Amino acid sequence: MVLLGFISLDCGLPAGSSYIDSITGINYTSDEPYIQTGTTHSLSRFNSSIQQQFLENLRSFPQGVRHCYQLNLTKGEKYLIRASFMYGNYDENDENPEFDLYLGPNLWASMVFENSTSVVVKEIIYVVKARYLHVCVVNTGKGIPFISALESRLLSNLTYNTDSETQALEFFLRIDFGSSLNSSFRFPEDIYDRIWQPYRRNDLTTINSSSSLISNSDFDPPLVAMMTASIPMNGSQTLNFTVRDSDPDVGFYFYMHVVELEELQANQTREFNIYLNDNFWFGPFSPMYLRGDTILSFRSIKGGQFSMESTRSSTHPPIINAFEAYKVKELVESQTVEREGRLSRKLMNDFLWSIVLDFPVLTCVSFVVNAMMNIKSMYRLKKNWEGDPCAPRTYSWEGLDCSYNDLDPPRIISLNLSSSGLSGKISPYIGNLTQLQYLDLSNNNLTGGVPEFLTRLQFLTLM
Repeated sequence: MVLLGFISLDCGLPAGSSYIDSITGINYTSDEPYIQTGTTHSLSRFNSSIQQQFLENLRSFPQGVRHCYQLNLTKGEKYLIRASFMYGNYDENDENPEFDLYLGPNLWASMVFENSTSVVVKEIIYVVKARYLHVCVVNTGKGIPFISALESRLLSNLTYNTDSETQALEFFLRIDFGSSLNSSFRFPEDIYDRIWQPYRRNDLTTINSSSSLISNSDFDPPLVAMMTASIPMNGSQTLNFTVRDSDPDVGFYFYMHVVELEELQANQTREFNIYLNDNFWFGPFSPMYLRGDTILSFRSIKGGQFSMESTRSSTHPPIINAFEAYKVKELVESQTVEREGRLSRKLMNDFLWSIVLDFPVLTCVSFVVNAMMNIKSMYRLKKNWEGDPCAPRTYSWEGLDCSYNDLDPPRIISLNLSSSGLSGKISPYIGNLTQLQYLDLSNNNLTGGVPEFLTRLQFLTLM
């Protein structure tokens, strides 16, 4: 099944291979076209009866420090990015590694595993700032990084909004109240492939409906979740639940999905107010019969205890069908400027051909990063140039210097390829590094004169 806006990579799957997942019906492909480094492994003790197929393989990175996948996405669109990991003792060392996971130039998470069969899933909702997104693993000296699966899912830009462009939403909780299921579910029940967990409590009563529902919510919560709900047991007029992180200062965005499943009589009402840590949050609210709505926070707030309390005029207790919570993740590190000045004739020619051939060579990636990768390819450089060239500063590319200030994204200002075994002519792609101030190509076997495009680099002072 080909799904618009879905990228589903089984990391370590042999190049050119793909399969349809038996649970979701999603087509998973090899990660080979998205990464240039690493070694692939299949777990020898994999239990396919209890574990998803994409956990059977993994890609490890025994050499180097930072290794990055490049996902070609749509600038300005919102995506759910999910990375999955299971060590599985693939190397027979019985030593659970620790390493860092980066989203572009920003630290996303520090990866720690309780045991070899622990499955760790990291998920974040993010508005892509360029025509591509790098997802990177970084060796921190505590074991070899690896990854089992990498997925992206295109979301509606009307959903999961934050009050700052630097904020992303890191998954914390997604539950189906009163669920009739005993295990998690995702696509095809959820069109965005969000993973939901069933949630039931002894002090809550489950109600359900088999009637057709209409969603008034842009979030499109899955119907299987909205067709069941929880209400307080024994006639209680209050429904309580807690959402709290170990860090008391972390900010959250909350999404409460509600629909009335009981057809109330004219003299009956269900109306309630919602409090968070005894502070009024929303209300009074009366859910509509078979029409779903989403109550949400428009700014980040602290977690704690939710109390849904019936109003005095209400004859029925509060109801809740599904709930999501996301932690605020500040991503303040800027990636290298995507496009610098005017394109050289060579790069513009490539760009136009990519349109004619409907082949997104340059339309899907940064012109600057693409220029650097073309330089690498042209000279067959054995350099571990992956991810963002300049950011984070700690992992900037070998041979580059970049400008850094608080107001602008970093820019490439120096390129040193001395004694790199270069041969042939000077690469025309260097002409697209328009902020270049220093260029060193000494001690190589380059032929020909100084090309005219270098004279158009107005900031170049030393060569």
